[in-house]
Amino acid sequence: MNNDIELRRVKRDLTQEDLAEALDVTRQTIGAIEQGRYDPRLELAFDLADFFDTTVDELFWREGTD
Repeated sequence: MNNDIELRRVKRDLTQEDLAEALDVTRQTIGAIEQGRYDPRLELAFDLADFFDTTVDELFWREGTD
């Protein structure tokens, strides 16, 4: 699963730790999601989308899909 969380986070001048604290997860979780090594549970995906004022569909996508 691909995402642009790192880009959105950096644009807001946030560290992984800042984002993790805002969402009540670990920094390692944010790092793993950004690197595509971990697909978040549905609740966290919605929390991330809400945080970045977007939709889950805009935040996450599969390779080769529109």
